[in-house]
Amino acid sequence: MTLGELAPAGTGTGSRTSGALRAEIVRDEDAFGRLGPEWRALYGRCAAATPFQSHAWLHSWWLSYGRPGALRVVLVRRADGALVGAAALTRARGPLPVLVPLGGAITDFTDVLLDDDCPDAAPALARALARAARGAVVDLREVRPGAAAERLYAVWRGPRRRLADSECLELPAVPMEALLERIPSGKAQRMRAKFRKLDALGIHEHVVSGPEVPAAVERLLRLHQLQWQGRQVTAEHTSDRFARHLARAVRPMVEHGDAMVTEYRLGDEVLCADLTLMSPRLAGGYLYGADPALRARKVDVAAMLLRHAARESSAGGRATLSMLRGTEPYKHHWRPETVPNQRLMLAGPGTAPLLWALAGAAHGRRWAAGQVRRREWLGRALGRTPQGGNGAHGSNGANGGGG
Repeated sequence: MTLGELAPAGTGTGSRTSGALRAEIVRDEDAFGRLGPEWRALYGRCAAATPFQSHAWLHSWWLSYGRPGALRVVLVRRADGALVGAAALTRARGPLPVLVPLGGAITDFTDVLLDDDCPDAAPALARALARAARGAVVDLREVRPGAAAERLYAVWRGPRRRLADSECLELPAVPMEALLERIPSGKAQRMRAKFRKLDALGIHEHVVSGPEVPAAVERLLRLHQLQWQGRQVTAEHTSDRFARHLARAVRPMVEHGDAMVTEYRLGDEVLCADLTLMSPRLAGGYLYGADPALRARKVDVAAMLLRHAARESSAGGRATLSMLRGTEPYKHHWRPETVPNQRLMLAGPGTAPLLWALAGAAHGRRWAAGQVRRREWLGRALGRTPQGGNGAHGSNGANGGGG
């Protein structure tokens, strides 16, 4: 199918039409904001979507992190106006022309949205993206296996590359007793003892409702800073723009079932708070904060959070309990499956050299990072810290984008 001509420049959106599908490019953040209801409807028709593709997350991210003039939201509609494909992109900083998904480093999974009932949506979105790129490479980082972007990659007609990206750890979304069966019996018995102690302390869980979210997110961020005071922490999670992003995004996500905020209370005092992101197929703990008093009481906070997440995710019929990006040692206690994200790079014929250059540079960085990890492993095995390192893992307990 051949799409028609773009609308005149300077209108904030561009469109091309065919008999069945029409493509648009939205460059204006207010127009992007108004897409909320129909974006939400498309999100519900794309089974592979994760909460990081919700309109609330993406639009809020843009308001905190976006740069004027860099927004490129590519849309595909049916003749009746219904949205069947969407890719929220931005022009990356730097000298090279690259389009990347909205979400940046604080987002664990990126993807496009494609209506599962519209097989023509993927090729139409691919053609629209090729025109929107206009000499740039489309660089889709942190694409989860099974994502809608794989359908886009399959029908892309120009040069393309698939690379490995971050590793994620995943568990089945089953109740805690089933998770305990995955670990040795001695460890399982010790974990049950920890849960009995936790229950004896009287700590109870409170799942936060929509109106309570703003105050709960503020408490979560305060506890997160308190938890890591004096230790290495992801600096972005202490920034005002990150706080504003969560304050905007999380309430609508909670109200639509895309997120859950849980507070762990002793009496009326909130000692821990946790943000879990949720889709029909997947739940993942994104960010938490815990009062150091819990460590003094020898509470296993990670186990406390996992027990709650396992109960809620299994009750919701989800298949996967994701630990999101990162392979921190404490996650391996539960014998999770390692699931690597992908990096999908797409280009037109004229930008093939740029694609090969970017792919080569990415491969070189991954090789160098692997060498560092091997030196660190060897240092631990020999009982010493490798030169130039401090032997400490960079994780601060908030998985992946919440790390």
